[in-house]
Amino acid sequence: MLHSKYTWIPPKGKEYSHALWAPEIHYLDGNWYFYFAADNGDHFNHRMFVLENQSPDPMQGEFKFKAKIVTDIADNWAIDGSVFRHRGELYFIWSGWHKPVDKVEIQRIYIAKMENPWKLSSERVEISLPEFDWERKYLRTDGKAPNHIVYVNEGPVMLRHGNKLNIIYSASGTWTDHYCLGMISADAESDLLNPASWIKHPEPVFEQSVQNGVYGPGHNSFFKSPDGTEDWILYHAREKPGGTSNRNPRAQKIEWTEDGYPIFQIPVSTDSLLIKPSGIQH
Repeated sequence: MLHSKYTWIPPKGKEYSHALWAPEIHYLDGNWYFYFAADNGDHFNHRMFVLENQSPDPMQGEFKFKAKIVTDIADNWAIDGSVFRHRGELYFIWSGWHKPVDKVEIQRIYIAKMENPWKLSSERVEISLPEFDWERKYLRTDGKAPNHIVYVNEGPVMLRHGNKLNIIYSASGTWTDHYCLGMISADAESDLLNPASWIKHPEPVFEQSVQNGVYGPGHNSFFKSPDGTEDWILYHAREKPGGTSNRNPRAQKIEWTEDGYPIFQIPVSTDSLLIKPSGIQH
């Protein structure tokens, strides 16, 4: 039986009362932490925040506001935070601005070490910015666009395999058919706070499939099959072109190269029947 609960409803009049985006839940150091981006009603004030639940069962206990995650000394715009642990160190990755924008908004991917699940312990390090043409699409097919230019790298998620650490991120405007997934990779032995450790793959690793009716696939997460033998991607996309239809969640299995890089294949149609993840009993 499926269960659900309201995790938290923000109080009014706070800097995190509006536009709660991209929530992620993680079990860290014996507690549950709920990361989200929010603002005070002004998009330019989006920042990262975290809730904490000390119950061992996230469906029990209470999620309480824990902290604002200040991502840099200037407290720049920040969204899509995610965490991962590597060699005993906790890291935070997110999408943010280098400085307040004027007419060109460039969302970059940053990484920093964490002192604990709600506070950074190092300066932020930029490891990706929109540089290729496929990362810089912001016009809808009807020609409409935001009131300023927006180049996007966002939604970073760690996907490790063997000796490779792969950060999968979304590129271009989510309101376009060109929203897609890119990848930057580092060796497990490298210094993750050194930008030179991260190599960006020059082509998108997962993009729209006109023949399958999948437009703007992106903002992904990953999960294991119940028996732990398979890896699956969960993402959202649209069934119609033009950037105006509703997005809906989809999932499909991924494979791996011998070098530890993911193979995503082509996004499948919502009419396709998939073999269920290995280990599901019924």
